[in-house]
Amino acid sequence: MGFTIGSSRGMREIRTGSRRRARSPECTAVAEFTGLWGWDVVPGARAAAGACSCGRRDCRAPGAHPLDFAPEIPAGSTLDAATDAWSEFPGAAVMLPVGRTFDVIEVAETAGRRALARLERMGLPLGPVTATPQGRVHFFVAPGAAAELPRLLYRMGWDDPSALDLRGLGPGAYVTAPPSDRGGRGAVRWLRPPALDSATKPPAARLLLGTLAYVAHRSRA
Repeated sequence: MGFTIGSSRGMREIRTGSRRRARSPECTAVAEFTGLWGWDVVPGARAAAGACSCGRRDCRAPGAHPLDFAPEIPAGSTLDAATDAWSEFPGAAVMLPVGRTFDVIEVAETAGRRALARLERMGLPLGPVTATPQGRVHFFVAPGAAAELPRLLYRMGWDDPSALDLRGLGPGAYVTAPPSDRGGRGAVRWLRPPALDSATKPPAARLLLGTLAYVAHRSRA
């Protein structure tokens, strides 16, 4: 049975209310994502030596997609429930479905790090931010951002998101979450970890987009 996000009772359930057994960092992360932040989680494939654990020789995204046969672990799952579910898929990557409680704005890592530092100095609201081993940064923003991205950029004077190397990820997309490996290239890392306010209510994309677009443009100039 789940618990109310952010409640002290829920925190105690995660820490002490579960059976004592060995748990991987992924199990702990899954329980945190589902129990505290209200995110659904899906077991994902791993890659080694260019081969994907899904077993398909023609896999188009080795180690960077959900396992088709693995059930979703829903928001609200407890540590025991997450551990039981994850034990069925040892070694799976932790993947988060986009477009439900958050969308993602993806940008090149150099621009993303610079923009993050600028946004923090400006005191603007920020959601979680991750960096992938492929050199991309993911800003978690309110749902709907991916669909609105071209219009928002146009209104800000930017005609072509691709020229900025900005990409919106929305419904149907998945992102790999820390501490999982992505594509056999290394672990995804938090640049700004989730907190109660930022994870459950990520900021509207328009609050960050002007800075992201400006820094991305300067980085590519």
